[in-house]
Amino acid sequence: MDALKEKLQLIPDQPGCYLMKNKQDTIIYVGKAKVLRNRVRSYFTGSHDTKTQRLVSEIRDFEYIVTSSDLEALVLEQNLIKKYEPRYNILLKDDKTYPFLKITKEEHPRLLTTRKVKKDGAKYFGPYPNAQAANETKKLLDRLYPLRKCRTMPDRVCLYYHIGQCLAPCEFTVTKEKNQQMIKEISEFLNGGHKEIKNNITKRMYEASEAMDFERAKELRDQVKHIEAVMEKQKMTMTEQTNRDVFGYQVDRGWMCVQVFFVRQGKLIERDASMFPVYQDPVDDFYTFLGQFYLETQHKKPKEIFVPSETDADIISEFLDVKTVQPKRGQKKELVDLAIKNAGMALAEKFQLIERDEKRTVKAVERLGEAMNIETPYRIEAFDNSNIQGVDPVSAMVSFIDGRPDKKNYRKYKVRTVEGPDDYESMREVVRRRYTRLLKEQLPLPDLIVIDGGSGQISSAQEVIEHELGLTIPVCGLAKDDRHKTSQLMMGDPPRPVNLKKTSEEFYLLQRVQDEVHRFAISFHRNVRKQTMFTSVLDEVEGIGEKRKRMLLKEFGSLKRLKEASAEEIERVGIPQPVARALVSAIQQDNDK
Repeated sequence: MDALKEKLQLIPDQPGCYLMKNKQDTIIYVGKAKVLRNRVRSYFTGSHDTKTQRLVSEIRDFEYIVTSSDLEALVLEQNLIKKYEPRYNILLKDDKTYPFLKITKEEHPRLLTTRKVKKDGAKYFGPYPNAQAANETKKLLDRLYPLRKCRTMPDRVCLYYHIGQCLAPCEFTVTKEKNQQMIKEISEFLNGGHKEIKNNITKRMYEASEAMDFERAKELRDQVKHIEAVMEKQKMTMTEQTNRDVFGYQVDRGWMCVQVFFVRQGKLIERDASMFPVYQDPVDDFYTFLGQFYLETQHKKPKEIFVPSETDADIISEFLDVKTVQPKRGQKKELVDLAIKNAGMALAEKFQLIERDEKRTVKAVERLGEAMNIETPYRIEAFDNSNIQGVDPVSAMVSFIDGRPDKKNYRKYKVRTVEGPDDYESMREVVRRRYTRLLKEQLPLPDLIVIDGGSGQISSAQEVIEHELGLTIPVCGLAKDDRHKTSQLMMGDPPRPVNLKKTSEEFYLLQRVQDEVHRFAISFHRNVRKQTMFTSVLDEVEGIGEKRKRMLLKEFGSLKRLKEASAEEIERVGIPQPVARALVSAIQQDNDK
């Protein structure tokens, strides 16, 4: 701490970014400031709420980068967050992507729904925050415009042709001009021209009725009804047709909620709410959110965005390269105020859930550290072995951060050096492999290692961690009772029980960790067993290598289904006739054993 105090004295009073690090030199938070000295010092002076105290308690060092302006600091902050993914920062992932409607760039184009926008020459329309609205709109357009539906061109007409939703270019000539005309009308429809198209269909409906073609008139009438049902059900309408996103936010008890209203062709079609803790000035965290919202996810920027009055519209406009407006009066101002009001209401409703989740996760982790007399284990890694009488031995490792599964860091291991059912040696191997690699690649080490097992497994892991690798990571084990339920936490050398109430949140956390690693190990072992059983017979047949094994596995899925297949069915997968017959013969011999 003395070293930190000395370093604080040297921080300049200029704009820039700062990077907070923990005891493992891992960057845990990135922030920006107009005045670096004031912002960074504020973390180490005065009182803070619980979540900020938690961040500060982990800080062991920091770095800073001076920039020439506040805007430059904002851009740099986005790049640093993207690079380091600090766990205390706002990290909006692709779970908030929305569907688009897409017209493919092909000789015979298709209309699709997609959640990924690519630079493939296709036309994209959206986003549609309401996925049902996107699907309903596509169904409507499929009825109105019979573009190709099949992914690959079939050799005969399909059902879509018979119900009038495809012109069947697979069998009939469909000109480029016809396709372009349909694309033009679909584009006009999705860009707000549905009223003109509805009027045109209505006119054709009356003409068909006057011509006594009542069946055609009924079809056109149904099309009009579909347009009204899909396009007219909107929540709010503005006179302008501009596409815009409207932002409002509220801060309470160290948490921020940002509400976004999506306005398309003058209609408020949907809203989105994001909630996260704030560790710096709320306006700065709002800027960070905007960058993540548009630059790091699939959200498509509209023509303009509305933001609250306390923000700097010029900075946002230059940062995002989109027109930014701070409405001062009228319906536009009311829309921003409505977003702010909704954000406040969402915060009030969610606080109870937030506090409950904190109790189950971060606070449970803190109390677990106290009970075990170790530093708070924010990063927990757990191991479990799985085999049947020593056959196909595997191990699995799961990672938890702040009491939540960190699935991108889950790992699977096939045990290489152990023969027979030796659980202790299997544990030594996988623990050795895991932490040798982390040390070699200079990746973050866990604060606690959990072993699914008793004293023997704990001692095996400790031997590798402490004596072979020279690490000082606490190792504990979870013993189970006769009903295979978590019963006791063990740690120490030799391992001894840790007094932990079975009704406490920290005990429930350990149960979740143990259940998750056991599930992960078992599912991995089943897959390995399935592939081993499937390939054992194939290995005996000349002419079947890895590529053909994969083909057979993909087609039949299991050894049982393969054994029931005829030589002709195996040939259809792409296996030569002599090899297919040899395989059927090998399967019959295997069945006779």
